[in-house]
Amino acid sequence: MANLFTSAGLESEAPRPLADRLRPAILNEVVGQDHLLGPDGPLGRMMASGRLTSMILWGPPGVGKTTIARLIAQDAGLHFEQLSAVFSGVADLRKAFEGAKARREGGQGTLLFVDEIHRFNRAQQDGFLPYVEAGIVTLIGATTENPSFELNGALLSRAQVFVLKRLDDAAMTVLLSRAEALIGERLPLTDDARAALITMADGDGRYCLGLAETLMNMGIEDDLDIAGLSDILQKRAPAYDKNKDEHYNIISALHKSVRGSDPDAALYWMARMLTGGEDPLYICRRLIRMASEDIGAADPASLMIAIDAMQAYKILGSPEGELNIAHAVVHLATAPKSNAVYVAYKAAMNSAKKTGSLAPPAHILNAPTSMMKDLGYGDGYQYDHDMPDGFSGQNYFPDGMARPQFYAPKGEGREAAIKARLDRFSKLRDSRD
Repeated sequence: MANLFTSAGLESEAPRPLADRLRPAILNEVVGQDHLLGPDGPLGRMMASGRLTSMILWGPPGVGKTTIARLIAQDAGLHFEQLSAVFSGVADLRKAFEGAKARREGGQGTLLFVDEIHRFNRAQQDGFLPYVEAGIVTLIGATTENPSFELNGALLSRAQVFVLKRLDDAAMTVLLSRAEALIGERLPLTDDARAALITMADGDGRYCLGLAETLMNMGIEDDLDIAGLSDILQKRAPAYDKNKDEHYNIISALHKSVRGSDPDAALYWMARMLTGGEDPLYICRRLIRMASEDIGAADPASLMIAIDAMQAYKILGSPEGELNIAHAVVHLATAPKSNAVYVAYKAAMNSAKKTGSLAPPAHILNAPTSMMKDLGYGDGYQYDHDMPDGFSGQNYFPDGMARPQFYAPKGEGREAAIKARLDRFSKLRDSRD
């Protein structure tokens, strides 16, 4: 049995993972978060002033949330207590709070670090409040999810939210250089393969160091090129959760790229969603919405193309049908844009709610019975097809209601002709009134 443990690296002297051995010893060694930790950053200023408050660190995996919390406790002279919301329950919280009370009585403060704090339910989150308010603990919560959606408002009002960024190429390069210095050897990679390794990690420093450690432990003699690297290592799956914040962020990026007439960006965000496992039919539904909201009457074909793309995908499935979605994305992004119908629809809805149950004017009501004719139904109605210019200019709004204008075409694409026609009708209406 002892041999099995030894061969598995489980003896007491088993080496720690490279990412753990490279943990920064001081805050100045943390890479990629200068916007927070620099002299002008909010955390940098907070530490310099010596006035530490509870906070939420929000960012993707592997960017230093735990390390920052540990170093803040170290610099502030606080006892560091760590819990994971994935593995901890009420008993663990109670024990942590009781320990913090005892330390406070002895003159030492406690920094309570809660990883994945969004995993605690609302009642458990509320349980932090009295201890935070009383100063028994300084709370630092770490989360990969949007705090606005996942954390109680009461807790957020007592903690500052700091957003950590995914590590950029420069920060990753620093990490790899530190790894090489610690191990005492360089990574067996060409320059292009080294850049590809950084791309594989997708902003996750811990994952990047894990890849580097794997390569260093393989005893590779000759430098690997990109193809050789790809044969050995796998790219980190891109961060994308079909039900959480990233889902809405990326569909928003796709929508705004279409609205901004940028087909390249629109295709990129569509591809990000597809590679992340998004349901292609969800993308189709959003394109149908864009066709009416942002293009409208400027290019009526856009709505038909978006619907046709959905139908084509249903017939072909993946991956063939995804080309039809790309076709629709490019068409919508390059089509003339107008939100005039969208604006008109919202204005008409507001007007309908305000005016209540006003009846149509009598002259446009049908009169199938003699009584209805006696009441004036249809009296004075003018049949537009028989009028000069095919336009009567009659009032179709309720009697006594001022005539509003909901639809104001912007003159883009097909709306140019619509705008000219409506302008002509407006002049005819005014002359006949």
